[in-house]
Amino acid sequence: MSDPFRHHPGLRGRIKPFAESYFRTITTERVRATLVERGLPLSFPFHPDALREGLRREALTGHAGDLWVFAYGSLIWDPALDFAELRRAHAPGHARRFILVDRHGGRGTAEAPGLMAALDHGPGCEGVAFRIAAEKVETETEILFRREMIGPGYHARFIPVDIAGQKVRALSFLADHDDPSMEGDIARAMQVRYAATGMGFLGTSYDYLASTVAHLAEVGIEDREASALLAEVRAYREGISGA
Repeated sequence: MSDPFRHHPGLRGRIKPFAESYFRTITTERVRATLVERGLPLSFPFHPDALREGLRREALTGHAGDLWVFAYGSLIWDPALDFAELRRAHAPGHARRFILVDRHGGRGTAEAPGLMAALDHGPGCEGVAFRIAAEKVETETEILFRREMIGPGYHARFIPVDIAGQKVRALSFLADHDDPSMEGDIARAMQVRYAATGMGFLGTSYDYLASTVAHLAEVGIEDREASALLAEVRAYREGISGA
C-alpha cells in the first residue's frame, strides 16, 4: 500500500487520523444533542437526511473511479476521510474567503459570532486535494456530506484543479450566497472581531484561522490574506487581554 503522505511527509502526524475525527460520526441528531446540552438554541436549519442524500447523489452523477476532494479550510487538517493520497493543489477561478459567519454554536454564537472560510470566485486558491480510492467513494462521500452539507451554506460542485501540472476535477464546497450565513460583503473589523472572539462546540474561530494558515504553510503555501487576517486577529486579542 502506498504512503498517502509520500508527497508531503511534513503533514504526517499533523493531520488528524480519520478514525479519531469527530466528523467521522457526525449526525444531525448528535449536533442537536450537543446544542441542547450547551443551552444553545436550535436555530440552525439542518437538512433532512433524504435531502442531503439527494444532493450527494446529484453531485456525484456521472462520476466514476477515484475521487479528488479539494480542501481549503478545516478539511486540510481534519478531513475525517480515509484517503489514499494528498497533494498540494491549485483551484483556478476560486478564492478562499473568510465570509462564513457562524451564529449557531459551532465556532460562534448569536452573541459572539464566529468566522470560517468558504470557497468563492476569485483569482485562484491554493489548497490540499485528497484522493479517495474508487471502492471507498460511496462511504467516504456519505461521511463528507453529513459534515459539509449538514445544512445550507455550500454548493457541492466539481471544479477544475491543478495538481503538480496535472489537471483533474475535484469535488469541493462553494459558497452559497443565498444563505444568510455567507456574508460576502463583511467588513474587515467584523472579520477580525469574529475570528478573535467566536467559539463553540467545535472550538474557537481563532484556532480555525491559525490552523488553516499553519497547515497551508506545511505544504509551502502562503495565503497572504489569511496571514494578514491572522496578524490582525492576534493584535486584537492582545489588545483585549491587555485592556
